[in-house]
Amino acid sequence: MTATPFLMIFVPALAGLLGLLIRDRVQAIAIALGGPLLALYFAIVGAIANPLVAFTMADFGSIQVQLAADVSPTAGAVAITTASVSFLVQLYSAAYLREDPRYAPFAAQVNLFCAAMLLVVAADDLVFLLIGWEVMGACSYLLIAHYAKLPEAPGAAAKAFLVTRFGDVGFVLGVMVLGTAAGTFRISEIQDVPEGAATAAMLLILFGCIGKSAQFPLQIWLPPAMAGPTPVSALIHAATMVAAGAYVLTRLLPVWPPDLLLTVAIVAAVTMVGAGLCALAARDVKGVLAWSTVSQVGFMFAAVAVAAGDAALFHLVSHAAFKGLLFLTAGVVIAAAGTDGTLRATRLRPREAPLAFAAMTIGLAAMTGLPPLDGFYSKEAVLGAAYEAGTPAGVVVFWAGVGASILTAAYAARLWLLLFWRETAATAEPKPVSRPEAFSLWALMIATVSVGMLYYTDLFAVPELHLDLMSLLLLATVGGFALVGDSWWRDRSIRRSGGVVPDSDPAWVLGRTQPAFAEGLYAERLAAKATRSIARMASTAARVLDEQLVDRTAVEGSARATLAAAEETAAGHRGGLVRYLRLSAAGTLLVAVVAIGVSLWN
Repeated sequence: MTATPFLMIFVPALAGLLGLLIRDRVQAIAIALGGPLLALYFAIVGAIANPLVAFTMADFGSIQVQLAADVSPTAGAVAITTASVSFLVQLYSAAYLREDPRYAPFAAQVNLFCAAMLLVVAADDLVFLLIGWEVMGACSYLLIAHYAKLPEAPGAAAKAFLVTRFGDVGFVLGVMVLGTAAGTFRISEIQDVPEGAATAAMLLILFGCIGKSAQFPLQIWLPPAMAGPTPVSALIHAATMVAAGAYVLTRLLPVWPPDLLLTVAIVAAVTMVGAGLCALAARDVKGVLAWSTVSQVGFMFAAVAVAAGDAALFHLVSHAAFKGLLFLTAGVVIAAAGTDGTLRATRLRPREAPLAFAAMTIGLAAMTGLPPLDGFYSKEAVLGAAYEAGTPAGVVVFWAGVGASILTAAYAARLWLLLFWRETAATAEPKPVSRPEAFSLWALMIATVSVGMLYYTDLFAVPELHLDLMSLLLLATVGGFALVGDSWWRDRSIRRSGGVVPDSDPAWVLGRTQPAFAEGLYAERLAAKATRSIARMASTAARVLDEQLVDRTAVEGSARATLAAAEETAAGHRGGLVRYLRLSAAGTLLVAVVAIGVSLWN
């Protein structure tokens, strides 16, 4: 039992390394499925036994770095979720990428990614955790860039890698500050950290988590990451990379200075509402889901802001189920419609793809927060914790969460209406859904319906249901539906009466600002402009430094000094015999005085 946490990490890592050496597709599929399946088994065993294992990796006297792993009940739930989603993504990918010649390395990278996330989940040492944290970043680059011939894929992968690495600089510095101040890197042993060190460390770690979880202002990498295959989107955006930041923050909640939680609340509030507006204006299926991920992870940060770690983890597990379902269903819908995924072109009648229609409907309903699906319970847990907090951070995230719930209902309804209920001309017969894809969708639909029952267990210590809060959430949901429903039904009435209506979009509620929100408030353009400006300033400073300090001072100055010394030396050699004799006598006298002085001193 004691080796269970390490086996949970080692098995998918080994499967990933072996997969990189294999080119036979059948063998690659077997290894791809076996890695996360065995990891799921060890995660279940670990969640039951709750082992804590530690081996010293490096000893620096007062501080040790240890290979320490702890599978607590909540960590076990997150590990089970990670392994389950990874297995379903691998199963789905075997069919989705059946004609891809690079399937074997893709499946191997997914297993390495799974192992890295499981390491982050189980690690009880911050330095040990950093290994998984960085491996996830490297694997995300490879997976997003899988379609190398897709023009936007390499750029999207590079952007994801650079933005998350930018945040990771702060994360690594924060870990070093925290471990040094606490005298240990063991998460379970960190306590009594001086307030100044705790504030500096947690601000740096928060910055790293913001980058990894695509929160404001480092959210710009996630929507372009849709250039990767759909299974990658499901993996990164459901239970692994974007959730890792929120997970780490919950692990370190005992260290958080209370005054600093308001900063987390502001980040969460801006992200929830801003990303919701961008999702409402997005122009393609995966774009809506990408921005919705940014907003939903904001709910996890909101729970951290009110020190409700269990509520954050409950929403993490819930989000993994319905967001994994939505992304995998999006792949089926886009393939069935035979389009590039833009909302203007992608249309599918419900009777043409009943499984995809049912899966998308259940996933969107859960994300919206309709009872009795898991999203309703997890959102209620987060907002219930904010409601009971009674702090400025609680007030901020509560009302931002209500606004984000309205927007969630609006963009979910918009996506559902545009995909399935627009009048369309006859289309070709949709591609059938393969059995592996269907199995993955069914499994995630069952999880989406059943995960909410965790609310009634002792696994997550979340607040009890509030009837008034439930009513407010349902009212917010109805309000979001009304935002798009009014425009939709008015346009249908005009069409039926013989009028001509352009191919309108229910996102009309954004008015003239819709293009700005569709472009993510031009955050990418601003980031690119800022990067270019910084690069120009840096190059100018380097040029001035080289010209003024190196060339004029160091090179030309040393040359002038050498010439001056040479001239003085030459002048000294032009003094004549009498001058030479005088200098020789003076030098001899000086040496004699020094020698006599030294002998007397001794």
